[in-house]
Amino acid sequence: MRRHPRVVLTGAVLCIAGGAIMLLAGADSRAAAKPAEKCCFTNSRYTGVCEVIPGEDETCATVLAYLNNPHSVGKAYCGNTPVRGGWVQVGCEKK
Repeated sequence: MRRHPRVVLTGAVLCIAGGAIMLLAGADSRAAAKPAEKCCFTNSRYTGVCEVIPGEDETCATVLAYLNNPHSVGKAYCGNTPVRGGWVQVGCEKK
């Protein structure tokens, strides 16, 4: 039994579109299920507590590693402070 090429192509397109819709729906539900975690850091050379909401591919640990790396540049954490090294993570106060 031979299938018409247009039918095969239409089926493939529908399969891909359905998979993309399921992927997007899953991403939306994960984003809605997990509120953004706030990370708080202190440093003796920085006034106050630095609060950061990590981006999609970041964690509190990666933000802390960035702040403690003397060669890191390009991100605007903590009011774009140039202070590097000596940062520690602390608990965030609930308001």
